[in-house]
Amino acid sequence: MADIIGDKPQYQRLRQKLTEQLRTLGITDAAVLQAIGKIPRHLFIAEEGTNTFLHWAYDNTALPIGAGQTISQPYTVAFQTQLLQLQRHDKVLEIGTGSGYQTAVLLEMGATVYTIERHRELYLKAQQRLPKLGYFPKLFCGDGYIGLPNSGRFDKIIVTAAAPQIPETLQQQLAIGGRMVIPVGNDTQKMVLIVRNDENNFTEEVCAGKTFIFVPMIKGKVL
Repeated sequence: MADIIGDKPQYQRLRQKLTEQLRTLGITDAAVLQAIGKIPRHLFIAEEGTNTFLHWAYDNTALPIGAGQTISQPYTVAFQTQLLQLQRHDKVLEIGTGSGYQTAVLLEMGATVYTIERHRELYLKAQQRLPKLGYFPKLFCGDGYIGLPNSGRFDKIIVTAAAPQIPETLQQQLAIGGRMVIPVGNDTQKMVLIVRNDENNFTEEVCAGKTFIFVPMIKGKVL
């Protein structure tokens, strides 16, 4: 990651407090915590006129990023990423670039990231923001339900919007032994982990006792 203009010591201290909080909430993956401790989340959130959300940037809460979308709360980002069991150089497909914060976490951990956003406004902002911060994913504007079937299979897939059911097209883009993490449900969601065991068989595990609220994953509509 490049040296960041606007990343003040006060923000660095707040990030360390945030990682300590995430540990108490059950995040144990050291690489996930290290990435969240390094990435300036305050540079990924929206401003509305003269009122900014900067003073909430390191609270464990979702915040607006424009286009009616939100950046997930840090715990959710950490929880999904931990479930991936990410290894350096994994090829990862992210559905829902949003602000690019989750993308940055994956890249900070050494993954090769392909990421899709259906809102052109957010896609263009991420396209500008991420390289300025030293992050270089493969960015696409398109329908996340389809994924990227022409880009080969992926070691990991992470979905950052709520699907009413698991898209078969995404499952088929997992490599053998690959893991997909996706929130499933309507008003509230359960986090589901899918592992591809072989060409035709998948294991599906629901993370019991935890519910989440994501923006909906909308099929076939690119804005």
